Amino acid sequence: MFRHQGKNRTFIHNLRLATLLSFVAGIVNVTGVLSIKTLTTNVTGHFAYFAEEVMRHHYSAAITFFIFTIFFLIGSFVSNFLAELISKKHPNLSHVIPITLEIIVLIGVGIFGGQSELSSFEGKWIAFSLLFAMGIQNSLVTKISQSTVRTTHLTGLFTDLGIELSQLFFYKKPEETKKLKTSIYLRLSIIIFFFLGCFSGGFMYIFLEMKTLFVSAFFLSVALLYDYIRLQFHFIKRKTFHHKTN
Repeated sequence: MFRHQGKNRTFIHNLRLATLLSFVAGIVNVTGVLSIKTLTTNVTGHFAYFAEEVMRHHYSAAITFFIFTIFFLIGSFVSNFLAELISKKHPNLSHVIPITLEIIVLIGVGIFGGQSELSSFEGKWIAFSLLFAMGIQNSLVTKISQSTVRTTHLTGLFTDLGIELSQLFFYKKPEETKKLKTSIYLRLSIIIFFFLGCFSGGFMYIFLEMKTLFVSAFFLSVALLYDYIRLQFHFIKRKTFHHKTN
């Protein structure tokens, strides 16, 4: 799911990555909205609010919205920096540290952000932390899938989906149609699982509140464990084959 990059990456790899992490992003998104009334998986809306507050001369609020975007950027930077650093010596493990960092952030927010009454300052730091975590995830997924998969926001997905649906009326060659349908299926899967994450996260929030983020951390941990087991199986299989040939 995470290890395969470039030519070694298949549609199934991207589909697994897309469905799992879009589900995680959906849970984080609805948890942020319900707990602190803030979108925490993308920054598009925050730029609009930033401009609005500047026009109204509410500079303190404007700075807050600007910092929201910066934390998403920092998350993206840290994610790719760590992945590049680790890939120099351990290319198969370049995803582990960024995903682990995201898990730590989500668990930390779930623990320390679970107070019944949050101050304005505490609410802002929850938003900063979740945007940082989603910046990590979006950067890692984009790099691994070579920009094929995006899991933290839907604007670009709906745009691409609209384009590809229209192309079905014009591209008639079998190989073109097959490629289009595969891409459409992938984008629909991301959208559906993001919505499923939002719906299930909203339901869980009734009972768990901020601890709903533990569920996101759990799914990310399962993904890491799954990739680790597959890697070990691959090594054992290759080692066994090597002994047999010798």
